[in-house]
Amino acid sequence: MAGERDHGYARYRLDGCRCYVCGFARSRYDENRAKAMTAGTWEPWVDAEPVRVHIRHLQACEMGLRTIAAVAGVDRKRLQAVLNGRPERGTAPQEKVRPGLAAAVLAVEPSLENLAPSTLVSPLGTRRRVGALVAVGWPQQHLAAHLGMTPSNFGTMLGRPHVLARRVLAVRAMYDALWRTDPRERGATAAGIARAKRYAANRGWAPVGAWDDDTIDDPEAFPDWTGRCGTLEGDREHYRLGIPPCQPCRDARNAYRRQGRQARKAAHVDEAA
Repeated sequence: MAGERDHGYARYRLDGCRCYVCGFARSRYDENRAKAMTAGTWEPWVDAEPVRVHIRHLQACEMGLRTIAAVAGVDRKRLQAVLNGRPERGTAPQEKVRPGLAAAVLAVEPSLENLAPSTLVSPLGTRRRVGALVAVGWPQQHLAAHLGMTPSNFGTMLGRPHVLARRVLAVRAMYDALWRTDPRERGATAAGIARAKRYAANRGWAPVGAWDDDTIDDPEAFPDWTGRCGTLEGDREHYRLGIPPCQPCRDARNAYRRQGRQARKAAHVDEAA
């Protein structure tokens, strides 16, 4: 609304305010515009198609138009005009938009923080974080209580093919708060800690130290159980620790064996020659 708009160029143009602040903003705008035109860099409009494509991508990621507009700091009707035009006015989707609007919309990312709380997302990172905490001794009933959930609802959440975005954020916050905390400090018993570790070990859940914060949500990532996983030394460390070898270590071992076979074959050929 006009009465709520800050003093500046927009208020000068749209509300007719002629105070010192608005007048100065108008003069600065005209000065910068003249310089840009002289330099050949004046670009009052840009192609709307990249903006339209990005909005549709965000919508495909379960972001509503209202949310996109709020994150970008623009009016929702302006985004509607870019997507569909103004049917009530008989106008087609916009072909051009202001650079500021384009930059604001293109900067919006479909991050968890920007998704609606009830959006269903992959449970992978949530399962890995919970598994890592259990592997270092956190009983699941303690984790459920931390999230304000019952143990049965907690278990059901982990077993579902999707999890609510708000739950993902809650589990991330829990992980950040607890991964360096001794479960005994929060009331876990020695027996409960031992059961939790045994439960995780039987299911092959990697502990906290095996995961990197940058890759724990990556479906292609593997936990680094030994600190040298993916190498022959890591494969040997698995056996020393009594931990089943992970895929990167199996790959390293198989590569080593292939190289050995190739070397023996090449030596045999040399002897025959």
